[in-house]
Amino acid sequence: MQNATYDVVVIGAGPVGENVADRVVQGGLTAAIVERELVGGECSYWACMPTKALLRSQTALRAARQLPGAREAVTGELDAAAVLRRRDAFASHWKDDGQVSWLNSAGIALYRGQGRIGADRIVEVTGADSATTSLTARHAVVIATGSGALVPDIAGLREAAPWTSREAAAASAVPGRLAIIGGGVVATEMATAYAGLGSAVTVLVRDGVLTLAEPFVGERVTQSLREAGVSVRLGAEVTSVKRDGDGTVHLTLADGAQVEADEILVAIGRTPNTHDVGLDRIGLKPGAWLTVDDTLRVVDGAGALVGDGWLYAAGDVNRRVLLTHQGKYQARAVGDVIAARARGEAADDRPWGRHVATADERAVPQIVFTDPEIASVGLTAAAAEAAGLRIRVVDYDLAAVAGAALHADGYQGQARMVVDEDRRVIVGLTLVGPDVAELIHAATIAIVGEVPLERLWHAVPAYPTVSEVWLRLLEAYGR
Repeated sequence: MQNATYDVVVIGAGPVGENVADRVVQGGLTAAIVERELVGGECSYWACMPTKALLRSQTALRAARQLPGAREAVTGELDAAAVLRRRDAFASHWKDDGQVSWLNSAGIALYRGQGRIGADRIVEVTGADSATTSLTARHAVVIATGSGALVPDIAGLREAAPWTSREAAAASAVPGRLAIIGGGVVATEMATAYAGLGSAVTVLVRDGVLTLAEPFVGERVTQSLREAGVSVRLGAEVTSVKRDGDGTVHLTLADGAQVEADEILVAIGRTPNTHDVGLDRIGLKPGAWLTVDDTLRVVDGAGALVGDGWLYAAGDVNRRVLLTHQGKYQARAVGDVIAARARGEAADDRPWGRHVATADERAVPQIVFTDPEIASVGLTAAAAEAAGLRIRVVDYDLAAVAGAALHADGYQGQARMVVDEDRRVIVGLTLVGPDVAELIHAATIAIVGEVPLERLWHAVPAYPTVSEVWLRLLEAYGR
């Protein structure tokens, strides 16, 4: 067995693990990172980048078709093969040479294999050749192994070899018929993507579409999917699945209805990748989500730190927010606090302090790349009320903004602002409409900065842009 010692050992070389290691090194410490698959993780190869590449071409085509003059220049349909080739390029053809080169340039040591905690501050790495390397961390071990798709216990489902988000993102061909179980972000984005690429898509939704968003979000996305030819079946519960010898998938619903497809995508949630990282050796449950304190140190079921606080968890595994950008945000806090503690400095763990991830609770931005796009940050009206806030909700027709009318003929959209009436600050904003993704950061800044509404009056939006919705929302609030 080989042995090596570093200040910090990170298990998981996705964007979260990479950012932890980078901040640690920038803080003057040494770092090693362990990865059993591709350096760059889920987002680079099976999620954020390839899925958005699948969606972008049809978004551009839709935009052109909504503009007289440009519409007449569109003479054909979407070239699915070209879209898949572009997707392949954004997934780096599932090779991680570029990411490994970056690790080397950043001074981060890479160990390939399965990393498992062997004891306090010890990570054992088992390589493809079964050889084991023992890594000792002087200061901290960070688990950043992310999450995987949850496959429910439906009779015959696993035997039918369903797609998860990975297979949907990396498919080499477009199925003629695609059935999707689920109504969340992955389900709706992939329904949008594959319908645009030519699949006959059926979405089977038990509890509703995008139920964590404002109610009008799910309504508009459902309407848009149906207008695109997608069959959206609300209240549908799959009870059994069978794949025939010819590849046809048969789904039976609770009401006895049958659905046939060439592929089936399961998109009902995520599960933590913690089943094989050695949690049992330190008194934690393998396969469980990890609970963390304010500075993202792992705690046990009683709320006590693991050991003297040497173990951290960042990204999906701590279940705070399952989004890449929030995981990277956590990673920056983790890397910085580990470096600070190594220097004997106190952690800045005040709300909005350098070493905490306060935004996870108050200002999480998210984009759903359906058609229309959904952009949101902060709390929905329901979540704000559940938090005990005295709120006022302001709605505005996004299509009534001059910039929206210029952006596309027949533009349809909606904006909702949620205001904390006691502090007179915005605590949530949701936008629905074509190309609203780039508008959300202004709202994120307003929420994080707790900018009073009276001051926001002086943030003048340029005319004629869709951003003028800010002025219209403030005017509607003042009435």
